[in-house]
Amino acid sequence: MREVDISALERALDLLPDQYRGPAGVAGVVHRGRVIARRAWGYADTAARVPMTSARRMPICSISKQMTCALLLDLFPDPEVLAPRLPELLPRFRGPLPTIAQLCHNQSGLRDYWALTVLHGAAPEGRFTAADGVALLAQAQDGQFPPGAHFSYSNGNFRLLAELICRATGRDFGDLLDERIFRPAGMPTACLAPDMATRLDGVIGYEGNDEVGFVPAESALTWFGDSGVSASLEDMLAWEQHIDATRDDPQGLYNRISAPVSFADGTVASYGYGLRRYHHAGRAVTAHGGGVRGFCSYRLHLASERLSVVVLFNHEASAMRAAEGLMTAALGTAEHASPPLAATGEGWNGLWFDHGRDLFLRTRAVPGGVRLHYAVSPVVLRISGENCAEAPDLALRREGDFLLMERRAENLTLRATRLEPLIWADAAEISGRYHSDALGAALEIEARDGAASIGFEGMLGAGPMERMYPLAQDLWAVTSRRAMDAAPPGEWTLRVRRDAAGRVEGLTLGCWLARGITYRRLSRA
Repeated sequence: MREVDISALERALDLLPDQYRGPAGVAGVVHRGRVIARRAWGYADTAARVPMTSARRMPICSISKQMTCALLLDLFPDPEVLAPRLPELLPRFRGPLPTIAQLCHNQSGLRDYWALTVLHGAAPEGRFTAADGVALLAQAQDGQFPPGAHFSYSNGNFRLLAELICRATGRDFGDLLDERIFRPAGMPTACLAPDMATRLDGVIGYEGNDEVGFVPAESALTWFGDSGVSASLEDMLAWEQHIDATRDDPQGLYNRISAPVSFADGTVASYGYGLRRYHHAGRAVTAHGGGVRGFCSYRLHLASERLSVVVLFNHEASAMRAAEGLMTAALGTAEHASPPLAATGEGWNGLWFDHGRDLFLRTRAVPGGVRLHYAVSPVVLRISGENCAEAPDLALRREGDFLLMERRAENLTLRATRLEPLIWADAAEISGRYHSDALGAALEIEARDGAASIGFEGMLGAGPMERMYPLAQDLWAVTSRRAMDAAPPGEWTLRVRRDAAGRVEGLTLGCWLARGITYRRLSRA
């Protein structure tokens, strides 16, 4: 077990405010059960000049998921006893329902309900109630894949877990967290604060950057299970100390939620019980981050070194990169150096279509690699051989007009077909109104003076008009850069469906988090 390099850690902490610019942040490190460093800088409220401190609470966002799973295992040694209650929450679902464990491991196949809010006409700053969450989840008729086959991040999995816990116990979720998680872990001020419109301890979250400035983020979400916990840095350091104190107890909650998990085919999975399992700088890490508009958080734990790092920002810089940087500094080791840049390979620029998921891909040659646009965020892969490129848990291989992709973390291998891009297309033929029976939602496409726009309507109202752009024949991209959640879905793939006579009969719409949603045509514009 390595000794901590305190001087290197202090230097790394000194650099955080400049490297991750924004109104404020806090960071702390626990080693062998002792807090060895903590920092708080900037302002919780810049207008009121309220300084940030390590005692002020902020939303920890999706870090809440591991606490939901810990609560589940604490209350129910065999969580599958809750499975008979799941049909109450998914009354329209056809086919096999996921197990409780598959909900915990993001292997349910259910579409992400925050992505679906876009299709239900949500305004980014609109109100979303606890009842809205249950109603939206209850509309699910099918999944994106058979339960247990693959991984796909879905916040609704954990909201369902929280609802199941509440219904089985007849108790308030926040009270249960306080009684079974926060108090035993010595987290005196941590609490469930599900309404994002409520600002605790005078802390405001900010959107923006140094170029455009920072403005207070407005959010009126109500969520729990998938998010909703607010905690101070002191609370979070106490959580890490509790993890260390129970490290030798096989029944300790963190040991249970960080145990190995697998897919239905037996392949080892890299996500389970609200925790990522991965390697950074050659070391096995369990971790999770989170974000909601105006906040970003990350915490990680290296069991082999008894080392934990927590970073919380009241802005949207990468808390993950900050935490991983502090980890490598504390261990006195540099991050593993990347191989020398390879020459940019020819032929990588392309537009492709994944027929299995009805999603488009873009690949672009960049110095030393390939930039892939496919899932939520673009990824740069390094050239690893002729017609091959790789990144952690991801590999591409070109085979003529086909692109093979291996996504190990999702337990997924796919084959995409090269497309002939269009520079411009007239959307007049597809303009009009469409309806999705599966969602109980509608959309309208308007074509005017060379521009194409789309608007979504559903249980949350009529959303803003979004731009759409042609990709290839009968294939369009719809942009969605702002949403209720911190990570908007990005680009949606819109595929035009035609009947045997070539007439437009409907659309298939999807993004990585919510794929394969069909709409039928109601009328032409």
